[in-house]
Amino acid sequence: MRVLVVGSGGREHALVQALVADPDVEEVVAAPGNPGIAEHAKSVPVDPLDGVAVAVLAEDHDCDLVVIGPEAPLVAGVADAVRGRGIACFGPSAEAARIEGSKAFAKEVMAGAGIRTAHAHVFTAGQLAAAQDHLCAVAPPYVVKYDGLAGGKGVTVTRDLGEAQAAVAASLSRPDDRVVVEDFLEGPEFSLFAVTDGHTVVPLIPAQDLKRLQDGDVGPNTGGMGAYAPLPWADADLLSVVAEEVLVPAVAELHRRGAPFIGLLYAGLALTAEGPAVVEFNARFGDPETQSLLALLDTPLAGLLFAAARGRLAQHPALSWRSATAVTVVVAAAGYPQQPRSGDPIGGLAAAAAVPNVSVFHAGTALVGGRLVSAGGRVLDVTAVGTDLGRARESAYQAVDRIELAGMQVRRDVALAATGGDE
Repeated sequence: MRVLVVGSGGREHALVQALVADPDVEEVVAAPGNPGIAEHAKSVPVDPLDGVAVAVLAEDHDCDLVVIGPEAPLVAGVADAVRGRGIACFGPSAEAARIEGSKAFAKEVMAGAGIRTAHAHVFTAGQLAAAQDHLCAVAPPYVVKYDGLAGGKGVTVTRDLGEAQAAVAASLSRPDDRVVVEDFLEGPEFSLFAVTDGHTVVPLIPAQDLKRLQDGDVGPNTGGMGAYAPLPWADADLLSVVAEEVLVPAVAELHRRGAPFIGLLYAGLALTAEGPAVVEFNARFGDPETQSLLALLDTPLAGLLFAAARGRLAQHPALSWRSATAVTVVVAAAGYPQQPRSGDPIGGLAAAAAVPNVSVFHAGTALVGGRLVSAGGRVLDVTAVGTDLGRARESAYQAVDRIELAGMQVRRDVALAATGGDE
């Protein structure tokens, strides 16, 4: 099998590494890839938002399967262009990807499917004053979500009314903007991914990511500063409830709307007193949770994704997982997330990767004059596997401490609370 992976981040590096390890995969091509991905696969400088270019690239390399990593190409309709050429694609159509591309649309889907979520109000740019008045009338914490894509950073959760109002104003800065203001969901958060072909739904194991920049969940919201899996407190009964009350109804509702979801449906959840409630839906593998999940997946990845893309997921064998845990720590650039600094030399990667059971994924790197430098907010992802979370944490941070990057930012409490430590 020949596979094309679309994207250039740490998630795509992890996907490529898992696909290359699959004995049924003959070749992996990446569009556009990154320096780390180039060590495993052929990288081609194609615009990942150009559906025609991606489809032509897949044809030129006789690819049997296209796997789209980031959300922006999905919302832009790249999967539609690929399927239009008769090539199997793991990734939802533009219409189905609206479940991530529009927070308001996601709320409509959840209402139609009867899925528990926070009560919300949607405001347009012409309703700025009404949105600000609404904030004044409700109690904190305030939750403000930009309706469209924002790279995982379009959500503000705060007890400060002024900060919430500023977030609303920023979200409604253009005439076609919308913002969702919703109630705060009280309870521990976690993520559950599911592979689906639009009918059959196959959940993966649960994971948890850390969105805030600094230890103790303080600082600005980010695209994710770390993740771990599985979750010691998320038992099989809870996962069954999430599948039955969230994932299956969402897939069924999208199908009813004429937008069957083929790909990876990501449910971000809060375990409230009433039961699991959806914080958000994403239309693709989460980043950096994917790095931890794929490190634990024993089932060959290509066959699973191909079965979903071809509508044959019901015939695919049950998933197999390693009896282990995984921790992923993100190494971010100086200035991230507001103004990440680029161009800083990166060193120590060979030493970091030499730590047993550790993989180092490139998330925002570039080669300049033959030297590896930072080229994004989240620069590297360090994933370690261990028999328990404590050992995985120890290995991950041992590797992180060997990395050389001026001004790098790292959370030191990834999975700490799950081991019984203090955040």
